[in-house]
Amino acid sequence: VQLQASGGGLVQAGGSLRLSCAASGRTFSDDILGWFRQAPGKEREFVAALKGTGGGTYYADSVKARFTISRDYAKNTFYLQIDSAKPEDTAVYYCALGDGTSGHYDSWGQGTLVTVSS
Repeated sequence: VQLQASGGGLVQAGGSLRLSCAASGRTFSDDILGWFRQAPGKEREFVAALKGTGGGTYYADSVKARFTISRDYAKNTFYLQIDSAKPEDTAVYYCALGDGTSGHYDSWGQGTLVTVSS
């Protein structure tokens, strides 16, 4: 499976951006779909996840109520809507696909850079 992340760019603080992750080579149904990010000089951290079975969503405390993860089965694509962006959201964002039961991510996209200016 290949994941292609896109949609990153420069946004002002308080603004919005939508990241996309298109999957090819595999359709996701029972998988877990995730977004992670890595800021300069920091380790990669979890941002949000969506379980294919049941559709439950999970968010890091730092992004709750500002970010929304969603999916479009017809397009085999999932998204991360970023609202009320903050400078501390600046990072390379990675999408990932994993086993819905174990929660282990085994496929990763190449990353897309989000820069939030103050």
